[in-house]
Amino acid sequence: MARLVGINYTALELCDIDEALAWYGQFFEFELRGRSGSQMAFVDLGDQFIALSRRAEREPDAARHFGLVVDDKEAVRRALVDAGVRVTSPPGLDFHDPWGNQVQVVDYREIQFTNASEILSGMGLELEKTDKALAELRRKGLA
Repeated sequence: MARLVGINYTALELCDIDEALAWYGQFFEFELRGRSGSQMAFVDLGDQFIALSRRAEREPDAARHFGLVVDDKEAVRRALVDAGVRVTSPPGLDFHDPWGNQVQVVDYREIQFTNASEILSGMGLELEKTDKALAELRRKGLA
């Protein structure tokens, strides 16, 4: 049996790719990996990516959500609030995009997810894990 070792990408369904790139670009710095016409766009996240996929209108799904890891969660919170987007209270940071996708934002330093030092360096980042995140990794034999 094969062992799961990570996520290559996730697909996020939206009604309009250009609108989605502009909307998310208000809150997150990112590089566009490429496009497939008006149907898909690919946003780099270091050695991973998000596929933005065009879809028809539909009602939001209360259970559908995904998480993004950032280098400064509070900067995202400020930008969202300044833009009038409803967010959850600290310490969490969840919001809904205009297409009904629920997004949870977490700070890289506070979670067990770890990029290789070469990836962080290539992204121009120097981030250290909190003691709590390091303890979680140690309990699993990963630090």
